[in-house]
Amino acid sequence: MCVLGQIVFCVVVLVSAVVAQHHTNEWAVHITGGHDAAQLVAYGHDFDIINKVFDDVYLFRHRRLARGSAEPYAEHHKRLITHSAVLWAEQQVVKQRVKRDFLTTWLNDPRWPQMWYLNRGDNLDMNVQQALAEGVSGKGVVVTILDDGLEKDHPDLIKNYDPNASYDVNSHDADPMPRYDLIDSNRHGTRCAGEVAADGNNSICAVGVAYEASVGGVRMLDGDVTNAVEAMSLALNPQHIDIYSASWGPDDGGKTVDGPGQLATRAFIEGITRSRNGKGSIFVWASGNGGDQDNCNCDGYTNSIWTLSISSATEKGCVHCTVRHAAAHWLLHTVCDRYGSAK
Repeated sequence: MCVLGQIVFCVVVLVSAVVAQHHTNEWAVHITGGHDAAQLVAYGHDFDIINKVFDDVYLFRHRRLARGSAEPYAEHHKRLITHSAVLWAEQQVVKQRVKRDFLTTWLNDPRWPQMWYLNRGDNLDMNVQQALAEGVSGKGVVVTILDDGLEKDHPDLIKNYDPNASYDVNSHDADPMPRYDLIDSNRHGTRCAGEVAADGNNSICAVGVAYEASVGGVRMLDGDVTNAVEAMSLALNPQHIDIYSASWGPDDGGKTVDGPGQLATRAFIEGITRSRNGKGSIFVWASGNGGDQDNCNCDGYTNSIWTLSISSATEKGCVHCTVRHAAAHWLLHTVCDRYGSAK
């Protein structure tokens, strides 16, 4: 069950457009002596008092200057600031401000209308739009998907692909591309990456929950999975990668008790205690698909103190039929298939 993209909410850097400054004919002026003193200063410099900003700060408007100018009115500013009663003055400049509204109206990804778990707004989605409205879209965060490979040239992933968060542990090279076959058996990692960081507003397919995050992939499930394979995957570039996302684990049949070996456990501990310049790695794990026949407390990955275990709920707010019982669940999130329908 690929559920891990839904928790990748991290701080984004606000990017502002560079525009020509528009200087007004208004000044904010800090004056001692009260309103009468402000009136004298304004009258002596051909200003009117428009309003009071604070008790001792006033908004002046010049009577003869144009309301807008590409250049500051330096001489008028100099005469005003040198008055003995003026402690501070600032010519007002028009600033560009953009309304941070919900994104439903402009995301043009074809699957966006069906992605109810991101945009419905009926207390059953994940409040993703509210996070996006606050500027949290994953920018500056690096996520790697530990799975069966990643189509790095996928049109919905190529923009956010990060080669420094990618590796092929199965073939011991830097290319995480999956091995293709007739039944498309190695598609899982690419789908998980899309849930996290599919590019938004590009008129292609769907949108990731953190559509500006950088995403990489580790090909490690398409071959013999050993303790060393798991450890190498979990320890990839730990000073660069923020979040390791894994949607796999021991068999879900209810008869298997298994977990990380010595090397993988060391990778967890070193990642938590030493990575990211001491901030620690974040290891996110899918709880599994065993349903009533299984319990993820028997899964040493989801039950680990080093991981965050993620489970799921349906479009109607019910526990999903595949959810394994456990006290190890850290978060329950909404789930759907790749077309947006609740399972």
